[in-house]
Amino acid sequence: MRGEMEPVAVAVMTKVPGVTAVKSRLHDTLGEARATELYRCFLLDRLDALATLRDITGVVAFTPPGGEAVMRSLAPSALRLVPQRGADLGERLSNILSDLLDMGHMAALAVDSDSPTLPMGYVMEAATALSGATCDVVLGPCEDGGYYLVGLRRPQPALFEGIPWSTDAVFAMTLEKARARGLSVHVLPRWFDVDTEADLRRLHADMTAGAHGPQRTQAFVRQWYESVTATPGAHPTLRRSTGERSCP
Repeated sequence: MRGEMEPVAVAVMTKVPGVTAVKSRLHDTLGEARATELYRCFLLDRLDALATLRDITGVVAFTPPGGEAVMRSLAPSALRLVPQRGADLGERLSNILSDLLDMGHMAALAVDSDSPTLPMGYVMEAATALSGATCDVVLGPCEDGGYYLVGLRRPQPALFEGIPWSTDAVFAMTLEKARARGLSVHVLPRWFDVDTEADLRRLHADMTAGAHGPQRTQAFVRQWYESVTATPGAHPTLRRSTGERSCP
């Protein structure tokens, strides 16, 4: 019998930058090295934001497992590091959420590392909905048809089976599976992640228009777009970088 429940756990799902390939759809635009630096900025900003959230346990769910030393050098010390397990994204999500729930957390969330401007208020909304037992599942839909967040109060491995990952059907199919199993679902506002050059342009426009943005990501994108070359009669295009610059 469980005693006092542990706080809601929030796990950032991440690849270890520099150890495995990241942001492959941006390699043609930025080059592999700069795409890796951009992802590193995304990740560091996300982990810093997570470390400021109150009444939650922050977790970094990383892959590959052999990248633990690098991940430990990047993550704030307050966050727990847990290697991802599973043959595909569905298994990895199911395993990390089930493991955290088995540790006694009242609820567990997994959030991506690809949506750098995601308001942390959405994460806290998910944690509050689950800890208050007002729903069984929380989903945060992405505009591309995936989701940036999934949260559970009980292990639900069936929700992650038979999903065509990396397609525009992920959110809809997961929602349908949850409702078919009689689970109540809290749906968060839609947000966007950054996978393509068009997404990167949108990120730049949004951060330029707003007064605030994630610190490292904002600095990286601003510096990168200083090298944009305007082509007469066409939209500006990005130049491939020839130099090496670290995430600010």
